[in-house]
Amino acid sequence: MTDRLRKRSALVAAVVATVIVGIWAFWPHGGSTAPAPYRPPAAQAVVPGSVFKPTVCGTMVTHTFRPRTISATLIARDANVLALPRDANNVPQAPPLSSVGKTEFAWDEPTLAPGSPRGNVLFNAHTWPDDSAMGNRLLDHLHVGGQIIVRGKNAELCYRVTKRIVIEAANGSPAYYAKDGPPQLALIVCSPPRLGPGDWQNRTIWFASPENQATS
Repeated sequence: MTDRLRKRSALVAAVVATVIVGIWAFWPHGGSTAPAPYRPPAAQAVVPGSVFKPTVCGTMVTHTFRPRTISATLIARDANVLALPRDANNVPQAPPLSSVGKTEFAWDEPTLAPGSPRGNVLFNAHTWPDDSAMGNRLLDHLHVGGQIIVRGKNAELCYRVTKRIVIEAANGSPAYYAKDGPPQLALIVCSPPRLGPGDWQNRTIWFASPENQATS
């Protein structure tokens, strides 16, 4: 065999060996499987009864402030708050009976302001026969656990509803006017049945505790 032929035979043998190794590397071997495609880890399951730290709303409030607006999911976004004095019978006044007034809240200015260390901060709103007022939206959407955000010029105080009650208007509610006890927001509106113009049999009251108010 000539040198030229031997060199050609060696080259062919090397090529064949390389092809065999390549086929072996990619050929599926018995008992082995291809690596599974990457899947991101599933979200952590939430165990029923888990308690999560509530989200803090705004910065910690350490002083009283004059309320300017109120927001609540499905109810109002920065609705105007009127600071009103008591009427001649020493009863907290409601917003005006107007197209604008029915979209506003009234704050009982002579009593306590948001951020007070004790007692109820008093608010009210109108309920309308055609379901178009702030009170109607409150009756439909504000329940225990709901959040109310009261904003002033340089403060934002969030409240979480802890109680919703219905009383007969004729009986009144001393609890609404409480000036002692823990700090709370107390909000009252007229509620059905409607007996006549401006005459509703019941009142619905929400009590809410502050979420980001500093304790003394």
